[in-house]
Amino acid sequence: MKDKVKLPIGIENFEKIRTEGFYYVDKTGLIRELLDNWGEVNLFARPRRFGKSLNMNMLRCFFECGCRSELFEGLEISRATDYCEKYMGRFPVISITLKGVSAMDFLGAKAMLRTVIGNEAMRFLFLKESPRLSEDEKESYRQLAALDSAGRQKFSMSDDMLADSLYTLSKLLRKHYGQKVILLIDEYDVPLDKARHCGYYDEMVTLIRNLFGTALKTNDSLQFAVLTGCLRIAKESIFKAMAQIDDMGYVSSLLEDGMERILKYGIACHKKKCMVQVAGFPPSAMV
Repeated sequence: MKDKVKLPIGIENFEKIRTEGFYYVDKTGLIRELLDNWGEVNLFARPRRFGKSLNMNMLRCFFECGCRSELFEGLEISRATDYCEKYMGRFPVISITLKGVSAMDFLGAKAMLRTVIGNEAMRFLFLKESPRLSEDEKESYRQLAALDSAGRQKFSMSDDMLADSLYTLSKLLRKHYGQKVILLIDEYDVPLDKARHCGYYDEMVTLIRNLFGTALKTNDSLQFAVLTGCLRIAKESIFKAMAQIDDMGYVSSLLEDGMERILKYGIACHKKKCMVQVAGFPPSAMV
């Protein structure tokens, strides 16, 4: 009996899915869509469990310097050879998820955000010794990755450094690589939703607005950014000062292609119906 392909339930790591025999609905066409429908800042606002985090990890695997091109063999994007030659493995990538920034108070949320950004900064330890950075720039990097003096594995960056952290890290990476940076921010709205329920929404909005404002609006080191979340409040609040946010749409292709293939593989049809209703599609969207 032929072995069945494993279903990647709860797995958001593209490399693991591609190397460990999991079923993968090919959404690499999103890469070409993203590049063709150019926007410097792109927002995917979709319901939970819609595969946003896996897509973000897939984007990182494709664009990041030193990527494994074999992960994309046989997938849709591999047939677009001009895109692969021009974009695959060509960019430094900053990739964070804010899904864990969900504290009961503002101080706790700030500490969690420091941890998220500090851990991402730690991926680039080579910046401490980069011959392309000045001593002041190296010191800026050390401040991003510095742990507190008590040795409790907590990051000690100041509030001002935190607000500028994504901008600072992208500037340092651009100077080291000589290439603009791609910024991926998954679940951008989780801290805001938690803050709204716990009574510190105004403080969190101010912090996120400052963090995103420097990274996304006034950042000459940015190639483009992609953000995912469930809430559309962005256009009225934290993103209102930005020139343009492109709200990318990929739900229709998911319903027409990916969901149909999953259903044939054996997942219950009622799950598809539920996702169509949550996304606001009419019953005719069912295949």
